[in-house]
Amino acid sequence: MIVRGQFEEQLKELHQHLLTMGMLVEEAVHHAVKSLVDKDEELANTVVAKDKAINDVELEIEKRCLTLIALQQPVGSDLRRIATTLKVSTDLERMADHAVSIGKTTLKLKNETYAKPLIDIPKMGELVKKMVHDVLSAYIDMDKEAAIMVAKQDDVIDAYYKSIFTELIDLMKNDQASINQATHLLLVAQFLERIGDYVTNICESIVYMSTGKMIELND
Repeated sequence: MIVRGQFEEQLKELHQHLLTMGMLVEEAVHHAVKSLVDKDEELANTVVAKDKAINDVELEIEKRCLTLIALQQPVGSDLRRIATTLKVSTDLERMADHAVSIGKTTLKLKNETYAKPLIDIPKMGELVKKMVHDVLSAYIDMDKEAAIMVAKQDDVIDAYYKSIFTELIDLMKNDQASINQATHLLLVAQFLERIGDYVTNICESIVYMSTGKMIELND
């Protein structure tokens, strides 16, 4: 069993790995949406290529978490911190997967002219990116009140999704030639909505880490 000082140092290293992963995911979300708006094939390929680095960090976090549990046999708040880190890393990895899916959509639509200018999707993407950034700050500070405030933004994300859904369904009804493109864009909105849900999951994990209580935010 490792001594307390070593344990705290390893926890700090673990959290630093998680923050590194979070920053990579935040960047991936931003670049994925930007690549779609700008039809930037190079940027989209970069998002896809960098997914391996995010997966590698997740695996390192998992290894460190399991090692700490095995060696320290933590209980109470220590166990919550490790369990939260493990769960948050899983949520971040899923966000990255959705960013990759958006990047791949850019590649599918790169030679098409958009039927309508993309307005709400980039707004939705910017808010999602901000939520990722803000939830990482809440995690650093173990600030449950900040986490609760971040989770409230998911209502705005849901409203964007409903608006985009309605607009794209109307577009497909009125212009059958747009069905393929509109379907892909609808999936992009869904990917962003799911990222917002994962941010909410992290907010709930922060509350759990701080209080030991599991609560549902934006149920």
